[in-house]
Amino acid sequence: MRGRVRGPVIAAGVVLVTVVFLLPAAAAAPVPRESIPTYDVVLTLGRDGVVRVRETITYDFDRGGEHGIVRRVPFRRANRLFDVRDVSAGSSTGAPARARTMRWLNDLQITVGDRHREVRGRQAYVIEYAVGWAFTPYADHDELVWDAIGTSWDVPIGDAVVRVEAPVPLRHATCRAGSPGATTRCLGVRDGRYAVDFMQSALAPHEGMTVRVRLPKHAVAVAPPHYARPHWAGTWPGSAVLALALAAVAVAARRPGPHRRAGAALAVVGALLVLSDAADDVLDRGPWAFSMGDRSLAGLALVIAGAAVMCSRTSGTARYAADAARWD
Repeated sequence: MRGRVRGPVIAAGVVLVTVVFLLPAAAAAPVPRESIPTYDVVLTLGRDGVVRVRETITYDFDRGGEHGIVRRVPFRRANRLFDVRDVSAGSSTGAPARARTMRWLNDLQITVGDRHREVRGRQAYVIEYAVGWAFTPYADHDELVWDAIGTSWDVPIGDAVVRVEAPVPLRHATCRAGSPGATTRCLGVRDGRYAVDFMQSALAPHEGMTVRVRLPKHAVAVAPPHYARPHWAGTWPGSAVLALALAAVAVAARRPGPHRRAGAALAVVGALLVLSDAADDVLDRGPWAFSMGDRSLAGLALVIAGAAVMCSRTSGTARYAADAARWD
């Protein structure tokens, strides 16, 4: 019995001694972690209905080197569109601050930095841009709802301040902080009648600050909201043409059709129709905006018809060759 107990006791003692010696070493050498110590945003509401944004971001790269930062500003929320434009950037600490933009999914991705140079330590960046189509008109007021920080940051934010400046007295302005749908109120401090500052500390990664501002009717010029076209935008004639093309496949499969070149020509013309319809949406609003309009449906019908012609011609030739072989 003593031998059976002695082994586990010795093993447990070794594990305990190892943990006791390793814990202080782990505590003395923390893993480097990036963070945003301060994040200041100024939202200036213009009388023309455009929101001009200035973001001052202090980013701590710690000991690791990076090429800069990436800010993602939404230009689409559900089917609602926003006009994000006039992007510029700078740095008060001398870090590379060239701004490059790219639309990715529902966001305008703003990359600030230099792909050939790395930065370390604490750096300060300033990003400026304008947002149109952001106000929503109602019968008795106009409203702005905007996440001033965004929820795409993968690092914690120490102290964040969002300042709202309006051309008329601000009577209805609120702020909520946290993850999307959170109800944590930000601390608000009024700076006169035309400005208010919202403050929040210790934001976790992917937590933002959503500001809601209500202005009196006609205080600013509000353009009608812009919405993305549905992905299926074809009318009944286009849908009928597509259905007929599908039905023609079964008919063409039973009898030999025209020459294969005719089928290839139909397919090429159909593909060009689809591409021309898609280009209007993609070049204007990004790849996510592609919708199946009547031109796309007609082009798809031609592609199907052309493929059916080529398949029927091939099958007819194969049947002729088989019959010839049988007679021989």
